Amino acid sequence: MRLGVLDVGSNTVHLLVVDAHRGAHPMPTRSEKTVLRLAERITPDGRLSKIGAEELVETVNAAKRSAEALGCEEMMAFATSAVREANNAGDVLDFVADKTGVELRVLSGEDEARFTFLAARRWYGWSAGRLLVLDIGGGSLEIATGFDEDPTLAVSLPLGAGRLTRKRFSSDPPQRKDIEETTEWLADELAPVAKKIHKLGEPDRAVATSKTFRSLARLTGAAPSSAGSRVRRALTDTGLRQLLAFVSRMSAADLAELEGVSPSRAHQLLAGALVAQATMKALSLTELEICPWALREGVILRRLDHTDGAGQTGTAQNGG
Repeated sequence: MRLGVLDVGSNTVHLLVVDAHRGAHPMPTRSEKTVLRLAERITPDGRLSKIGAEELVETVNAAKRSAEALGCEEMMAFATSAVREANNAGDVLDFVADKTGVELRVLSGEDEARFTFLAARRWYGWSAGRLLVLDIGGGSLEIATGFDEDPTLAVSLPLGAGRLTRKRFSSDPPQRKDIEETTEWLADELAPVAKKIHKLGEPDRAVATSKTFRSLARLTGAAPSSAGSRVRRALTDTGLRQLLAFVSRMSAADLAELEGVSPSRAHQLLAGALVAQATMKALSLTELEICPWALREGVILRRLDHTDGAGQTGTAQNGG
């Protein structure tokens, strides 16, 4: 069956179309991204602005048309931290459903962590043993660990790269003092979760997903995306430390010129690197393997788990 998954994130709205059935490797056939930066459309009183809601409707409608044109039998649509944390989230969801016919499912931070963990578990298999999975998004950091497909511990912290950039940096590039204070603050924020994870035991395999980690790995020497998804890529603490010394002095415009950095995310690269470094240090990790599957694949895999194996016919209008 052909499935579409629409991910409404803090920075982008991403439509992924795959051909898959239960027990098979989901094969991507199309990927479309639109930069909305919804998190920057949140008003001082915590509401998603009217303009932000209207742009979201336009983008969802475009994704719906694409899904229909590509022959998707079903489109699962979900939203993460930007919509989840808006004070008017319910009104926004109703507005999108009324204007597009697509019902956005708001995932909790824990749901994000669990779906992402499932994707990583399926990618690496049971031989990975105790798996630890990290994911840095625009609004939040997800951490999950365990032996099974459902993690023993799954947490979400408000430590996303975009959020930190907006909340803690006021200049471009940020002042050294702000970077140092943010580093200390991150250590304090991560300490309670790190303590819980350490109690569960050392992971057999530590992996990371998300565009932030992929970009950091690429900038420290990992293979480009053109090399294929099955090439091993990793981010080391040494490489990350050296990279931070370099990018902390660069403006967002200069960062956008680097290979592997998306212009739409260049402004939050430094914050993402600081979160990555602080998390690796808190969890005593010297290396993270980059997993090509993440949240969207996890949502698809869970949906396939609930089919009867023969495929089901739906409509691109139905939300997840």
